[in-house]
Amino acid sequence: MSIYVAEEFSPEEADILRRYFTNLDGPVFALVNLPEVVKGALFARYSRSSKSLRRLFLDEFVHELDISGDVTIDATVGLRRAEELYDRVFFEYGDDSVAQLGGVHLACEQASNLLTKVLEWGRLMSYLEQSTRYIAYDSRIGGRYRYLRDLDVLGSSLGTRYVGDMDRLFDVYAALLPRLGDFFREHVPKAPGDSDFAYRQAVRARAFDTLRGLLPAASLSNVGIYGTGQGYEALLLRMRSHWLPEARTYADLMLTELRKVVPSFLKRVDLPDRGERWSQYLADNHQAMAATAAALFPPATVRADAAPVVTLVDHDPDGETKMIAAMLYPYTSLPERQIEERVRSMPADEKRSVVRAYVGDRSNRRHKPGRALERTDYRFDVLADYGAFRDLQRHRMLTLEWQPLTPHHGYTRPEAVDLAGETEAFDGAMERSAALYEAMVDDFPAQASYAVALAYKVRFVMQCNAREAMHMLELRTTPQGHPAYRHVAQEMHRLIAEEAGHPFVAEMMSFVDHAGEPELGRLDAERRAEARRQG
Repeated sequence: MSIYVAEEFSPEEADILRRYFTNLDGPVFALVNLPEVVKGALFARYSRSSKSLRRLFLDEFVHELDISGDVTIDATVGLRRAEELYDRVFFEYGDDSVAQLGGVHLACEQASNLLTKVLEWGRLMSYLEQSTRYIAYDSRIGGRYRYLRDLDVLGSSLGTRYVGDMDRLFDVYAALLPRLGDFFREHVPKAPGDSDFAYRQAVRARAFDTLRGLLPAASLSNVGIYGTGQGYEALLLRMRSHWLPEARTYADLMLTELRKVVPSFLKRVDLPDRGERWSQYLADNHQAMAATAAALFPPATVRADAAPVVTLVDHDPDGETKMIAAMLYPYTSLPERQIEERVRSMPADEKRSVVRAYVGDRSNRRHKPGRALERTDYRFDVLADYGAFRDLQRHRMLTLEWQPLTPHHGYTRPEAVDLAGETEAFDGAMERSAALYEAMVDDFPAQASYAVALAYKVRFVMQCNAREAMHMLELRTTPQGHPAYRHVAQEMHRLIAEEAGHPFVAEMMSFVDHAGEPELGRLDAERRAEARRQG
């Protein structure tokens, strides 16, 4: 277990909180007895606030609600439900579809940036994670910088060094924040029509984006999760088998809180002949594959070949033909193979006319064409900094796998750091991060990645169909996006058009932005938000 800094609440605050949260002193808790729209709004605000969820509820939400009828409720003792029907249908008969019908809002606080990726693995759940773009990580919790303190590491001979090196990384981040803010204000003056608030928010976001690479993967984050009982069961089975001790600890905490709300849906998780056997199967497979890979590719003898940021490793050369046939299929009475033969004989202009009719007049990137775009796939091998990976990993409908985070692939240093004259400070932090990793990896192979700064690169694979690619690439190339993942998405779009030879697919993605990096990427978004507030 790691050190968790519990919040203190006054008796009056605790009296309110215990009506809506399943505990008041742990890092994991469920939300109950609140309207769905309130829970959704609370989670949305959560991702851009440095406050805990319970404190945020007290400060910004409770005064807008009528809570007079909830005085007698105490969610901290658990919610008793009539479970006989669920037991008979779900547990005895194994009808998993029943567990898809009950959902829970759960908060996981003070989780490392390694754990957040474990939590956000499942496709059929919803997540909101605290953003490094809106939160200054020079603030402290309980007088300490916000990074995970693993008790096994702290109790070892490396404990003092771990705390000291982590503190130094955060010291550099805290020292450079105001300097980068001054740099951006000097080089991008406020336009006459911009409000002070919008300009200030854009400068802050730009400084946070530039320096987030200094933060180690041990940096703490808050994650809000909404999922069904079935989704949580699958998540807990994976977490209970995970090699990261923090993941196994949080699995136990999550199971305790979830059983206060949907106990019937989670009865199998820790039964010896059910969930425990399942988790052991996952753990055994991981260990077997790790040993097999190490035998085939011994780390000391095999070095990775040089590779670009994005490589298109697989695609279907006939993908566009098959996609156009799929577009036409619902509008005929012919077999698909016959339609495909006709499409193959079409000239390019005729194919283009089909594609344009199918896509229609997209006046907004949220206007998405149909499922015919799912007929062709692309598989990309990506080598980008861990900060970019964190953002791209959230596209959970894709097939996505990643390798362990190490300092071995090098790191990215934002150009603004060089222009601001802070290259030496940034590089020094990277060297400290790498040295701490190397000191930890033999004794603590699972926890060593905590030491690796987010600027270091990680290799991951993303496989998606054209429809998924349209959503991801148009979203991740918007001017307000982080430069690191904008570059990855722009390169993916170029490879679809040029290397895969799918110009029609690329043309459909009309909202992909290939412009260079804007000086204050969030400024236009802040202007629009300011206009909405004034309206």
